[in-house]
Amino acid sequence: MKTSGDFYGLVELVEILRSDHGCPWDREQTPEQIKTYLLEEAYEVLESLDSGSAEDVCAELGDLLFHILFLSRIFEEAGSFNIGDVVQAITEKMIRRHPHVFGQAQVSSSDEVRQRWHEIKMAEAKDKDRAPNSFLDSVPRKLPALMRAYRISERAGKLGFDWPGVDSLLKKLDKELAEFKAALKKANSEKLAEQLGDLLFTIVNLGRFIRVHPEAALSRTISKFTKRFETIEQILREQGRTIESASFQEMNAIWEQCKQGGQE
Repeated sequence: MKTSGDFYGLVELVEILRSDHGCPWDREQTPEQIKTYLLEEAYEVLESLDSGSAEDVCAELGDLLFHILFLSRIFEEAGSFNIGDVVQAITEKMIRRHPHVFGQAQVSSSDEVRQRWHEIKMAEAKDKDRAPNSFLDSVPRKLPALMRAYRISERAGKLGFDWPGVDSLLKKLDKELAEFKAALKKANSEKLAEQLGDLLFTIVNLGRFIRVHPEAALSRTISKFTKRFETIEQILREQGRTIESASFQEMNAIWEQCKQGGQE
């Protein structure tokens, strides 16, 4: 078996692992079990991209590719398709959905490319008798909530069901915040959850209008919070103390020092 950077060498490796003479654990895996690993690997690719390390990205892409090949092999064993069919299908789809590159169509902007992509996608679904019941059905239900909210509002906006601009969204945000505060006073958990959802959805729309994806913005803020909190822990350790022994006021004072010091 080849061990160099050969694609089909990796395909062969997966085949061996799944064979009678391969790995017992690998042979036991099913598509249902692989789903979890596939999702984890996808998120690890995202984390490696955030790290800025090309070496990490290369390694994590390899892990993701392995799981794609592994899942394809399971379906090949069932007589459904093989990795060659997967490659052929995606190649044909990319050619079909880029008529401005591989055909005679003309486009003037990336926004027009996105619009035509969606039109071609809907036409494909109709040809296969898979036309969605709703324009929004093309947004995967398994997406994380922030990403799904962004795509849902984006789809609705393409049909003209959208806010006129940022100012109107800011007014909507004020309204939703007021309604959340009112629900907070009543201490009704169900109503609070509803109002918090409305508030978050409005913020997602605001992010869409200013072309800042809420998932990316929140991830950056989480990273910033984590770094600052780790600094608090480090400073307290240097003082011979634990994070549990510090008061909120003490921790917040260190936090403010981090901010004034320009720590991201």
